[in-house]
Amino acid sequence: MLNIGKKPKTLKTLQIIPALPKGGAERLVLNICHELTKREAIELTLITFREDNAYPFLTTGINYKVIQAKFVPSLSGKPLKQLDALQEFINSYQPDIIHSHLFEAEMVSRQVLYPTATYFTHFHDNMHQLRPFSWQVLTNKTYLTEFYEKYLLQKQYKQCNNHCIAISQDAYQYAQKALKLTSKDVTLLHNAIDLSRFKPSNESKTKLRLVSIGSLVPKKAHAFLVDVVVHLHQIGIKAELDILGDGPEKDAISNRIKEVGLTQSIRLQGNVPYPEEFLQKADVYIHSANYEPFGLVLIEAMACGLPVVCTDGKGNRDLIKEGENGFMVWERDPKQFAEKVSLLLKEKDLYASMSKNALAFSQQFGIKEYVDKLLELYKKQSS
Repeated sequence: MLNIGKKPKTLKTLQIIPALPKGGAERLVLNICHELTKREAIELTLITFREDNAYPFLTTGINYKVIQAKFVPSLSGKPLKQLDALQEFINSYQPDIIHSHLFEAEMVSRQVLYPTATYFTHFHDNMHQLRPFSWQVLTNKTYLTEFYEKYLLQKQYKQCNNHCIAISQDAYQYAQKALKLTSKDVTLLHNAIDLSRFKPSNESKTKLRLVSIGSLVPKKAHAFLVDVVVHLHQIGIKAELDILGDGPEKDAISNRIKEVGLTQSIRLQGNVPYPEEFLQKADVYIHSANYEPFGLVLIEAMACGLPVVCTDGKGNRDLIKEGENGFMVWERDPKQFAEKVSLLLKEKDLYASMSKNALAFSQQFGIKEYVDKLLELYKKQSS
């Protein structure tokens, strides 16, 4: 007999991330949460361990709790634990899904196992703590500590029906190698964005503008982009560059800008709540990271109609269709990079084609479709 009118069972989900500073993983988690709250028969709670929140405008409208928790293993057998409040909440909440983001959340959440929950590990990057064994472990204290952390995690994984999600082909291969997983244990699920926020602008552009977004940390290599702008000016392209983000490299980048005399052309904008406002005023998105787990900002730029010129960060290989929606500069040569930017700015037909292709490409990364796939995965793994 059909159960006409019977409501589907509510799927109770926990998303856990250590805190909410500026970052791609944090933005993806918040986008996931907002989309999940729109779905029927889904109950969601987002947990962080600290009050840090660079996105107060994005945490409104979702069930968001700060529960102080930590777990720091010790080779001496005396770990630092603060787990009682989190365990008490999880026991009361009775989740079906516990989805952890970033390594700290991984360590903590696997110490508070709930017997009927299905656990998901999200590889937002290639977590170095999980790297495959090497003989350096025996000679390096940091490596030894991380190897011990991995050992403890893998013991917990065996008890909690754990499944991994990787954000790029590079992360997918790393997860398999690091944890000796098969394809049934890890799923490739590219990141997604809120396409309603990131759209092309119809406003006319009177200046040649470039934009780059990312924390001012060594791996993002923003100083490289300063040299790119130097080369552009040398060949007669007076482009301006806005760099969005903050971090420990700020002073060094600022000094380099002053050194080359481009303080009127390159602006450090700091952290901004609405990066789409800068993307919509720009002509080309440029990105110089030495390592990029995926490149969420590249998709946001494409969604605003911007072709992308970037260096190889491994994860962003999934996003660049060479000569169609952008260019990948394989050599870390500012002159070669500038030549690709110059080509886009000079060849109007090429620019129009690549802008159109970038926009079309970005549309497959909408958060609605992403969450559809995520829910299918949740249900498949927990059935």
